[in-house]
Parts: sequence; structure tokens; C-alpha cells
Amino acid sequence: MSFQQSSRGLPIALAVAAVALGTLTAAPAGPPHHAPPRLHPNTQTAHAKTQAVLNEIVAQGTPGVIAQVRDARGVWDGQAGVGDLVAERPRSTGEKFRIASVTKTFTATVLLGLEAEGRISLDDSVAEWLPGVVHGKGYRPGNITVRHLLNHTSGIFDYNMDEGFRALYAGDAFDRNRHIRWSPEELVDIALAHPPNFQPEQGSRPGRPGRWDYSDTNYVLAGMVVERATGGTYAQAVERLVIRPLGLRGTSVPGASPRLPAPHARHYSTLFEDGPEAKVRDVTEFSPTVAFSAGQIISTVRDVNTFLSKLLAGELLPPAQQRQLLESVHVDGDKGHGGPQDRYGLGIRHFKLKEGCWAWGHGGMIPGSATRTLASADGRRVMTMNRNGDWGEQRLEDAAVEAEFCER
Repeated sequence: MSFQQSSRGLPIALAVAAVALGTLTAAPAGPPHHAPPRLHPNTQTAHAKTQAVLNEIVAQGTPGVIAQVRDARGVWDGQAGVGDLVAERPRSTGEKFRIASVTKTFTATVLLGLEAEGRISLDDSVAEWLPGVVHGKGYRPGNITVRHLLNHTSGIFDYNMDEGFRALYAGDAFDRNRHIRWSPEELVDIALAHPPNFQPEQGSRPGRPGRWDYSDTNYVLAGMVVERATGGTYAQAVERLVIRPLGLRGTSVPGASPRLPAPHARHYSTLFEDGPEAKVRDVTEFSPTVAFSAGQIISTVRDVNTFLSKLLAGELLPPAQQRQLLESVHVDGDKGHGGPQDRYGLGIRHFKLKEGCWAWGHGGMIPGSATRTLASADGRRVMTMNRNGDWGEQRLEDAAVEAEFCER
């Protein structure tokens, strides 16, 4: 599944399924990537404030948190708390975890890569690629483009906001339903039982603020377009266009497998229950089909840093697609792991951290895992952090990234 985040950091909902692909030709693996040097112990003091925030996150109740920062001076690893509440094993930056909606940046990159190959245009309509899939309740699929999906200006209802769907994964219901295998079509149909939030022509545009709504349904549909355009699975497309070229050895698209590959921390959730008496549950295993191309990828802090750094440095996409990636629109509200003054490109968010301090990246929450990744505009400074608990304040995540990007 793939949790989205509320305005102040409480979990909101779930997302999608994964698939298998068929006949794509493999791209060459690309040049080897040499890790930046580790920071000399004396330079650790430069990250002392960030480490203090990680400690505060754990003190507030999160089981454990990890972060990795990479810049011209090298790599800094930070960690606090435990990866297993029973064994009390400390967290490690080598662990794999569910990256939730950070998956969206991968999905958008794949579609931009397919456009660069001439397989698709972002101005193609959803009706053209997925005839009959978007229907009813005031929807006009001929007016909804792939671009509308990627920058959340389609107006399509977010299936994660459907109360019946959410109830399947709340509290004790989670254990009964954690292994349900969803098809992307089933998730889309949940959304289409609701009318659109707005029509795409009312959506925000570059330089012209308008309606905007963060919707996991957009990215389920985007993954379905990937499969239709390639003739294979979403997983194969991510492997060919992102994982293999960058040598992301700790990154995988799990498909229907409910398990996390080792090494990993246990993932813990309060499953929509609030307050000091909320029960903490182990939700490490569940079917990722609930998140599909909106939130199912598994990765590491190192791999996510590599991906975001190379993406912003212009090493993954040709110039025309790179411009589209970063052509951002005004957000409407603070839904989607950010604030109301942010801007949103194609699967990538421009976070306003403080006045005059901005960074590109994404955030995500899925049962038991909350991730934030940010980078400077040139990709030279990048940070990824993960909490193995899906409760707590976004304020503390913000403080950690502000320490790295706004106080240097």
C-alpha cells in the first residue's frame, strides 16, 4: 500500500498494486557508481543539529529513524532508535524500506523516459491510452492528459480518501485484509464511485494558480499507461529505465510479494488510531498491490539519494524532458507531505522549507514507513530519511531537512 500524509504528519491512506513486464529490451547497466568518501569524524559536528532532531523524533515515540546526507564533502549517516521493538536492534542506514509515495518520482521519470523514446506524449489523453477505464460521475477522460496525472491537476478523486477502503486497513481490520491482492482497475473504480473534485481545465498551470489535488489514483493510472505503452509490466519499466542504469542494487518493485527483502527494520503503525493509547502494530508484511505505481517501491537511503541526485543533475532525462519534470504548478492546500506554499512538477515537489530556502524532492507514508527525500536544484546536496513508524509530527521531519538545507 501507499500511505499519503495529512497536513500535519498523520497518516491518511493507502495506494496501489504491482505487475510483471514482458518484452522490453534491457538497457546497458551504465558506468559503475563510486560512493563519495565518508566524512572525517571531525566533520560530524556539521550535522550535530540534524542528529539532535533524529534523537527527538525517537524521543517523541517513533521506534527508529535513519538519514543519509551526501554532498561535496562526502556522506554522513545518522540514526536513532531501533529497527525492532522486541529485539531492540538499532536501525542501520543499510536497511531496505518501503519508500511509499517517493515511488511517484520513479513513475514520472519512467513516463518521461518513454516520451523521450517516442512511445508516448505527456499531452496524450487518458482515453487514448486507457479506453473505458475512466468513466462516469462527471469524468471526461478525453480531457485528462498524462501530464494532468503526473502533476495532480486531473481532478480525479483519490481512492485513499474513500471511507470504505480506509476501513479495510484501520485497526484490527488490517490483519484480516493485509494480503488482499488488488488490481489497478479495482483501485481506480473505488475512486470513480466519487465525482471528480474538479475538471482538468480548472487545474493549476505554470504561472496560473488553479485547482490542485494530490491523488494516488493519478499515479495508479500513470502506471497503467506505462504498461500499455510498453506492452510489459510497470516493474520491468522501472528496472529498465531507472534501476539498472543507475545500479540501484537495493531497490526493487515488489509486485505482489508481501515481504521486505533483508536487511530491513520492522515497520510499525497505529493504523489510523490517534492518542497515547493507540496500539502499535507490526505491519511489516502486506500486499503492495494496494500501492502499485503510486507507492510500492522498496529502496535504501543510499539508492534514493543516488536516484534523486542523478535526476536533478540531468543525468537520467534528455533536456526537453528535464524541463518538463521541473515545470511546476502551485499546490492548492497542504495535502501530500508538504506545505501550502510548495510547487509541484511531474512527480517531484518543490518544498518551501523556509523563506528563501527551497529543495526538490518528495515525501511518502505507507503503513509503518515514512520517507522524505530532498535535494538541491543541481543535485549536489541530497538527503533521504526514513522512520519505521507512521505517526508523529511532520514538524520534526521539517526540522531535520531545514538543518541540512537552510542552515549551511
